Amino acid sequence: MLRLATALLAAFCILSNGAQSASRSSAEIERLWFGLALDLVRHTPTMSPPVASRAFAYLGIAGYESAASGSDVHVSFAGQLNGLKAVPMRESAATYDEALVMHVVMAEVARDIFSNTGPTGQRALQRMWEKLKVELEAELASDVSARSVEFGMALGTHILNWSRSDGGAVIENLGFPTLYDMPQKPSAWKPTNLISLQQTPLLPRWGQNRTFAMPKVGDCPIVPPPAYSEDPASEFHTQAMDVVQTARALTAEHKAIARFWSDDAMLSPTPPGHWISIAMQIMERDQADAVMQADVLARLSISMADAFIAVWKAKYEYNLLRPVTYIRRIHDPKWESLLSTPPFPEYPSGHSGQSGAAAEVLSAMFGDDRAFDDATHAKDGISARRFKNFRDAASEAAISRLYGGIHFRAAIDYGLEQGRCVGGFAVKLRTRK
Repeated sequence: MLRLATALLAAFCILSNGAQSASRSSAEIERLWFGLALDLVRHTPTMSPPVASRAFAYLGIAGYESAASGSDVHVSFAGQLNGLKAVPMRESAATYDEALVMHVVMAEVARDIFSNTGPTGQRALQRMWEKLKVELEAELASDVSARSVEFGMALGTHILNWSRSDGGAVIENLGFPTLYDMPQKPSAWKPTNLISLQQTPLLPRWGQNRTFAMPKVGDCPIVPPPAYSEDPASEFHTQAMDVVQTARALTAEHKAIARFWSDDAMLSPTPPGHWISIAMQIMERDQADAVMQADVLARLSISMADAFIAVWKAKYEYNLLRPVTYIRRIHDPKWESLLSTPPFPEYPSGHSGQSGAAAEVLSAMFGDDRAFDDATHAKDGISARRFKNFRDAASEAAISRLYGGIHFRAAIDYGLEQGRCVGGFAVKLRTRK
């Protein structure tokens, strides 16, 4: 909890530097809440990558609907996102404070999404709510303040009510089913560690969740993996030996790439949080306005949430064993991968799917040739990496799983392809009249 406490102390130092609503833009308010969410996901045990992607999606949608509700040219996602009905409307010709509306909406959603975080996180959520509300209301007329708070709460409640029926609202036993019928065929996933909780796979029903922008989960199908075989002449065996040979030839750079993109739950902001961090770094640098920032964060988080649903559906359809299981079975019983193997089926790669989706959105929003530095892990002592564009970053995130020894190449290549398809639906969302 030391990192969370340190991060919160820094945030509150920032908060204390300003005392007027005019000193806070709604864009800054959204960044503060997303910044807190990035810290909270690494301190909330239920926030595995799929669950974290869902959290970021609802936060992103809340931020966008707040910003769009005060714009004359932007439209709501209602009617575009699956199951989202018309959102509350502002009173005609009435005055609202944009920063306060944003704060209330984000607080309502964040406090619900992270309701099961620990005591330190709960204090952080409450402190952020109280300090910003006092600051933002300091010089507002009472009627403007009351109206802004009332509207923000109504909008937040509407989004939360919608979230309840998506299939991912309740996470039991940290996402590991207590009862699960384990397939016994040779190709099937087997546990890859001795942790008792992880003897069943993570979130086997996540692929049944309601999607956001993708009309239905089957709209981005993926080709089957190579047929399972232990024949040395088979494609499956060839892919396994590729993992072995890659592990033997790892350079210091390969190892750095694997660890840079590992983004393990409880040790990082998770893979979707990594891409949120990239987007936030770019928008702070660009000084993006409130609606542009909200648009980017919403589309990005929606694309990754949909990608995790699509990937998880495929994972449990194919239910393929991990490289470490196959390699120990047919090649070397003592073989070890660079990274620890996650506790769920192999095909396709979640990192690849969500990175392919993220790159599609960010390329559409910032351009195909936008170079950037990614300093997501700077606070953890990991140096920033430079990328020529978002698709290059996605490709590196994907291949990092081969370097880590936890995916076959097919899962990486086809996962990226599936993710690009998923990201296209978020790109097509209409935000302007």
